Formats: sequence, structure tokens, C-alpha cells
Amino acid sequence: MDSMRKFNETLIEEYRAHGGKLSGQLANSHILLLTTTGARSGRPHTIPLGYGMDGERYVAVAANAGAPDHPDWYHNLRAHPDVVIELGSERFPARAWIAEGVERERILARQAEIVPWFTAQQEKTARVIPVVVFERAG
Repeated sequence: MDSMRKFNETLIEEYRAHGGKLSGQLANSHILLLTTTGARSGRPHTIPLGYGMDGERYVAVAANAGAPDHPDWYHNLRAHPDVVIELGSERFPARAWIAEGVERERILARQAEIVPWFTAQQEKTARVIPVVVFERAG
């Protein structure tokens, strides 16, 4: 856990220092920084997060690498759906909601075309992996 936290901290520093440009294996990745409010702590938590687009909306899949539990950021936004997104050098408020039913399937199918490993992650877990949609606020 500490090694992942350190990795994320380093990635966030690089992201902010270079206006969203990353080096190494993540150089061409679609990454944003998501700041949620802790479900229990009420404190802000920022993480790098892969994303896709659905029209003007940002989409993230709460795959957690196929683990049996949802990622912490998902629990946070369920409790507090108002978030902050950093994309490149831009920072803006957004509201998160969970896509369900036909819309979830449509978005997930599109994201799986772009990032094929989503399908393998769903196969690793019995939980339904949430598809999160972020819309700019205001």
C-alpha cells in the first residue's frame, strides 16, 4: 500500500509540474487527477485516474484491477459526488454519478474498445465494476 501511495504521489507531482504531461510508460496515457472528499475523514484525497470520454463527459471505470472491493475513490464519491478534476493544467469542479443499465453497458463497451483490459478485470471479480461519469459543474 505504501509503495502505491508513493507511486501516486510522484505521479501527481510530475503531472502538476508538467501540465499533465507524463513520462515513461504513462507518456501517452489519458490520465486526470481526481480529488474526492473522504467518505469517513471528510479530507480531500487526490489520485491519478485513467479516463475516457462520452461526448463532453469524462468517464472512469472503478475496476480496482479486478479486486473484490471497489477502490477508495469510488466510496468517496458515492458519499460526496462533488469532485475536482485536473486535466492538463486546467482545474474544474465536477459532479460524479454512476451509469447503470443500458447506459453503463454502452459506455463500458466503448471504453473496452479503447482499453481492452477492462473486460479481463471484470472477469477477475464477482462484483459489478462501476462506470463513473463526471460532468463539469457550473
